Parts: sequence; structure tokens; C-alpha cells
Amino acid sequence: MITTPTAPAGGTGPVGCSGDRPLTGTLALPAPTGLRSQDGTGHVLLDWDPVDGALGYVVQRSDSADGPFVPLDHGEGDVPAVPRPPYADTRVEAGRGYWYKVASWTDAGPGPLTPGPVRGCARARGIDPAAVAVRVDAGAAPVPLRGVWKRTIGSAHLPLPPGAEPGPGGADADAEHAEAVRIVLGGIGIRTVRAHGTFLPERVTVRPDGTFDFTGLDAALDRLLAAGLEPVVELSFPPTGLAADPRDTVLTRGGGGSALRDPGRYGELCRELTLHLCERHGADEVAGWLFEVGSEPAPEALRTGTQDACHRRYGTAARAVKSVDDRIRVGWRSPGAAARVGALLEFCRREDVPIDFVSARTRGDAPLDLRPLTRSFARATGRPEPEVLWTERGVTASRFHPADDSAFAAPSVLRAVKSALASAGALASWEATDHMARTGPPPALFHGGSGLLTAGNLRKPRYWALRLLSGLTGGRVPARVTGDGAEALVESLATAAGDGTRADVLVWNGTPDRTRAAGAAALDRAALVEVRGLTPDAVYDVTLWRVDEGHADIRTVWEAMGGGDWPDAEQWARLRAADVLPAEPLPEVAANPDGTVSLSVDLPMPGVRSLRLTRA
Repeated sequence: MITTPTAPAGGTGPVGCSGDRPLTGTLALPAPTGLRSQDGTGHVLLDWDPVDGALGYVVQRSDSADGPFVPLDHGEGDVPAVPRPPYADTRVEAGRGYWYKVASWTDAGPGPLTPGPVRGCARARGIDPAAVAVRVDAGAAPVPLRGVWKRTIGSAHLPLPPGAEPGPGGADADAEHAEAVRIVLGGIGIRTVRAHGTFLPERVTVRPDGTFDFTGLDAALDRLLAAGLEPVVELSFPPTGLAADPRDTVLTRGGGGSALRDPGRYGELCRELTLHLCERHGADEVAGWLFEVGSEPAPEALRTGTQDACHRRYGTAARAVKSVDDRIRVGWRSPGAAARVGALLEFCRREDVPIDFVSARTRGDAPLDLRPLTRSFARATGRPEPEVLWTERGVTASRFHPADDSAFAAPSVLRAVKSALASAGALASWEATDHMARTGPPPALFHGGSGLLTAGNLRKPRYWALRLLSGLTGGRVPARVTGDGAEALVESLATAAGDGTRADVLVWNGTPDRTRAAGAAALDRAALVEVRGLTPDAVYDVTLWRVDEGHADIRTVWEAMGGGDWPDAEQWARLRAADVLPAEPLPEVAANPDGTVSLSVDLPMPGVRSLRLTRA
């Protein structure tokens, strides 16, 4: 049995439909120990000792030491949990005291709270921003920086036929989508696209004789492959021709929302599709693709479904794909940040169902650590541990949230990537472009769409954050942040060539609290960046890149132009001219005799800074 801890009495189990129940397993995880608080400028910093087996942690707060304690709400997030300490509570008033407790989190809900609360009180900002220091050891042996953000990107739908969806002002939305694919491929290095809608009506139809027509899917996949991207084949939204109720659809393009009329026919569809792809593209090529059995429609969307029916749908699809070629990696996608992953793995253990990876989504929050579940599965079965992939990550859980378009999203995505570096094989931004939003055509240029790019392919701040991340050169070296809000508000990644010739430092300032999306002066910081391990007494050229409300934030440019729904031709030209991330040369610096260079940079919240030191 998968030994996922259960929630204690009074805990919250996973949200679901009829047939859902908390997992059975070992005793609940203990409460974290060593909870401590530190008063900070504009925040309260909390830290605690990690608990072995926890997927994350829930921070609870009260205005009184006696409670009641309620989970801190980040505003428009999937779950009120964070992957690891430390944590900065920024939803505070300076000078006001708060009391805190913390609980471990599993996919069955939170465990017991720490018994004694700790108190914290945020400070008001002084005349100057509070200070942090970023210390980088460029002389350490570099290790590869895993490109978890490059592995895949989400797309609400595969490319549409030309003219299928109009863009603003009559633009060809499909042509703009193709351009968006080229932008994320060339600028960020994305390798695969995970797309909704493999079985939507324009992709796959059931002919009157019962056979399957894959013509529309072939055309869409051909366009992706021609652009240099591989598909993640998502087996979700079964064709309405296989549904118990063909009239029951979800989202905007007729995805099947009903339970299956005949699960056996669904297995035939998955097998026939896999055979078709192998014959058309070659078995060796397809063996390198991922096949993700979507959780969508989620159990709560199935009016006649249960959690067990969703599990069995996965088993049917996985066995069908593997029957064609066992080399193909197949996995299941959870509908939420952690819910149901343990239950699915227990089903696969009990029914001996193949599973090569588990995937999940997270909206607004950094990804939790699902490895306790996958490692437990591997121990219980003697099979390889399934890989953890986050194949859908957005800035907020709600549609049309202004934070998606703003500079707030830039440190948000970097924080999520750094978390995934420690615990997952992929973190896919959701999604490439606003054009393919499941809610239909974009209602305005800046409407809170979930794309890295707007309609018209203007680059949003979080695109530039990922571009800077992809531009880091050399291997990863240690970077440690100290000071006011260190490793919770302000974080860093650094790379170096290993021979003293070059070092890159990426540092950002952000909070998961979306009530601070417009910024908060108390959270601005002044950062001292100290890079040691360089060539003693050598001279270095320095280049700076900035992403914040005043730099590489195209929405701010549009608002300065007067805003509105859509630009006219002259405004489009001005926006495209401003759609850049300038490299800013700084005065050259000389390393100290011990090979250390120190630089000072401003770091607003939200904000990102990237520094490159190159030996002259």
C-alpha cells in the first residue's frame, strides 16, 4: 500500500465527487518543530524544521495567541500551501502583531498544527529600502542547471486550421500562434508543447462505421513538428461520440464532459491513435514522446462519474498505449496541486497499471514536493519511481487576473522554477499565448490572459524572466541570500564558467501574495551582490538587465499611451518598438586581490535583476 499519511480528525480531505475518500495509510505526519519568526520590513519571516514526507506546509495565522488560526490565503491560488520554509507573510500591517502556527501538508490535507504559536510584527519602511546581500561563489565547481522550465510549455489548444479563430482587427490568430511557438522556442528553448484538446471535434471524429478519423489532429501535429517542437500527447476530453451524454461538454470547443459510454471503446481509441502516430511518424520517434492521460474533465465535472471511474479511465488508456510500444512513457495528470496523486498511485499499485510519470498543475503557488508519494510507490512495487512533472503552472487560479500581465508575474515564475529545480523534472508555464485561452478569443490586449505573450505576440514580463533564466551561461554555482526577507522574498540563482572568465547572477524580489501584485514600497530592497572566485585583480565588464514596472513591462507602456481595448496600427508599431529587454552596460569593475567583485543594485518588489560579469 502507498503509505500516504492521512489527515487527522478535523483535517481536510481532497475535494472530489462521489466515491472520493481520504487515503488510508500510516499515522499522520507530525507537526513541524522549531517554528520561529523574525520581524521584517513589510513582512513577517517564518522558518521551521522540515518534516520528512511532507509535500508542503500550511501556514496559519491569528490575531490572538488563542486563535482561531486560519490558513493564510495568497489570493487566487490553488492551495494554501508552500513547498518549504522560509515563508514571508506580506499580508500584514506594520506595527500590528500576529500569531502563527504551521502544519505539514499531504494530498489528504493538513496534519496537526504546531502546538505553541509564535508572534511576529512587521516593521514599516524607513527612508531607504531595507537591505539584502547576495553572495555567489563563482569559484565553486559548476554543476548543470537543469532546464526544468524549458522541457515543455502548456497550450490551451493545439494549433487551429488557418482562419478558424479570428484575431483582433481581423488578424490570423493561428498565424500568430505559430509565431508564438517560434518565439518561445528560440527565446526560451522550449522543447515540447503539452496541449489540451487531442480528442476535440476538430481533431478526432468517430465515423459512422465506428472507425476513427485523425485528419485534424495530423494537421495540428504537423505544424508543431515543423516548428521544431514535439507534442505531449494529452489523452483527455474523450470524443462526444464515445460519451454517455454527447450533449454534455465543457470549455469552449466541445470537449466531452460526460462519463464514457463504453470504456472499451475508449481503449480502442487510445490504441488506434498510438498505432496511427507510430505509423505516421515512426515508432522510434513516438517512443520519445510523453502520453499524458488528462484528469480533465475532473471528477467534479463528471455528472455521472466517480474518482474510481477516472482511475480506471487512466488504466484503460495506459494499457492501450503500452500495448503498442512499451517504450512510450505514459502518465496521469492530477486536476490540482497535489490532490489525488497518492490515490492514483495506489490504484496503479493495486491493479498493476503502468505509470512512468505523474503530472500536476499549480496556479499561483510554487510547486509542492510530490516525491514522497512517488518514492513510496517505488518502494511498494519495486518498479522505477515515476517522474514528477508540473505540466501547467499559472500565476493565478482565476481567469483574467491583472497579475498575469504585470511585472508581478516575473519573480513569481522564477520562484516556481527554483522550487521545481529541487523536486521535479519539468515546470511548464501555462501557456504560450493569450490566443489559445479556453475562454475563447481575447476580449482585449491586456485582459489578464495566461499566456507568456499577448495576442499580437508582445512579450509579457514573465516571458522576459524566463528569457533571462535561459540566458544564464556556464554551470550552476552556490548563491546565498541574507538580510531582510532573504530566501523568501529575495532569491537568487547564479552560474559561472568555472575558470573565472564569466559569472551570471539572477536575483528577484517577489511574494506569492497577489494582494501585493501592484507592489509595496515596504517590500522594495537594496541588494549588495558579492561575487567571489573570480580572477584576482582582473577587470570585468558588467551588463545589467531589469524587469519591473518600469522596465520590460509592455502593459505599462500601453497604459502610458492611454490604454484601451486594442491598439490601432500606429499604436501597434509603437508597442512593438518598445517590446524589448535592453542590455544596460555598467561601469567596468576590478576584482579585489582575493578575486571578489561587489555591486549594488536596486530591487523593487516586484522586480528581477540579472547581472553578467565578463573578464575584459
